[in-house]
Amino acid sequence: MNFTELNLSTPLLNALNDLGITQTTTIQEKAFPVIMSGRDVVGIAQTGTGKTIAYLLPCLRQWKFTKEKNPQILVVVPTRELVVQVVEQVEKLTTYMNVRVLGVYGGVNMIRQTPLLVAGVDVLVATPGRLLDFALNGTLKLKSIKRFVIDEVDEMLNLGFRPQLIRVIDLLPTKRQNLMFSATISEDLKNLVHDFFVEPLEIEAAPTGTPLEKIKQIGFKVPNFYTKVNLLEYLMNNNPEFSKVLVFTSTKKLADALYEELDSKFPNQLGLIHSNKSQNQRFDALNSFKNGDNRMLIATDIVARGLDISDVSHVVNFDVPDVAENYMHRIGRTGRADKNGVSITFITKADSEFRSNIETLMNKKISIVKMPVDVSISLELTEDELPQVKMKNTLVSLPKKEEGGAAFHEKIGKNKKVNMKIRRAESMKIKYKKPKTRGQKKTK
Repeated sequence: MNFTELNLSTPLLNALNDLGITQTTTIQEKAFPVIMSGRDVVGIAQTGTGKTIAYLLPCLRQWKFTKEKNPQILVVVPTRELVVQVVEQVEKLTTYMNVRVLGVYGGVNMIRQTPLLVAGVDVLVATPGRLLDFALNGTLKLKSIKRFVIDEVDEMLNLGFRPQLIRVIDLLPTKRQNLMFSATISEDLKNLVHDFFVEPLEIEAAPTGTPLEKIKQIGFKVPNFYTKVNLLEYLMNNNPEFSKVLVFTSTKKLADALYEELDSKFPNQLGLIHSNKSQNQRFDALNSFKNGDNRMLIATDIVARGLDISDVSHVVNFDVPDVAENYMHRIGRTGRADKNGVSITFITKADSEFRSNIETLMNKKISIVKMPVDVSISLELTEDELPQVKMKNTLVSLPKKEEGGAAFHEKIGKNKKVNMKIRRAESMKIKYKKPKTRGQKKTK
């Protein structure tokens, strides 16, 4: 469907034309009329299908100018990078509108963000923790919120943000529209919807696990970490089409180790991003990759979730994720905006179960390709890959102690305490074993 067929205002249509966006995606086409009707919505769609525009367009279409400084639209996302991304998207869509948008997140001094919030905002994008900071200290008033959006809900719940979300919801006005968007739907998410949404309509663009056909998926069977490093180095050096490569690792430790191995081999071409990095380091690495200054970006699942990075040529799963849905999120970073993409997965023997779960979810096999003969097979193992030596319990069992009687001895008389009053004459008798007298008076 063309955007001109939707009930969009001229400023929004002009902004879409400037962005070169003319055709709606499935989730955008299905969500727009329902959100415009005022109903609560739960949108389920894979990454890369345009979820952000799907909820922003109807919200901005219904936005009305007011002199009030409190926000009307609230968008909550799990990471700082997503805050920046959504704010940029709002700014692009409101080029011809007088909409004030602000993003707040942790890792930055609140003093820098407070004046911007006090000055007034129409659309507020925030992470749960920083949103609560401002709401509880009185800087932010949520009484004017008309539309409340939770994006990437499944990841937010995985990160343990459920208590913060509930506190935020308790602070919102009762009369509001709730919109929730996620790539997957879990039991915890269903419970959240049941508790706080009013007869929501579920919109599903594609079933969870449906692979994007424009993404070519291949796998290499690789024995260990250092062989993976050699293979990745070979692919980068011998394939010019590896122009913008996003490499996923499951842990921060693995991301750091991979960066250390490749940094000297690809100087000024490599970026690293995970939650232990400072805010400036994360933004610099992400922007350098987006702008094409860096050829490769190493990232963990949590940080890269939901990021919209255009023209990613290849996604490399340096290790197989233990959660099948995370694989779908990873490969969804490429093949976006109707472009073709390639996903490459390094598979070890220990990953066989994870691979099987992924293929079951997709109902599709990952094509295995033979490793190039020029890639050297390393025999060196990392500490985590070394076989675990199981020691026998050689401790000698001690003989059981013989059970003895009670450790009790009768108290001596003077230490016995009896709760009764004793006359002095009696106590003297006990002490001296006889009555203490001055003797008998002599009589004549």
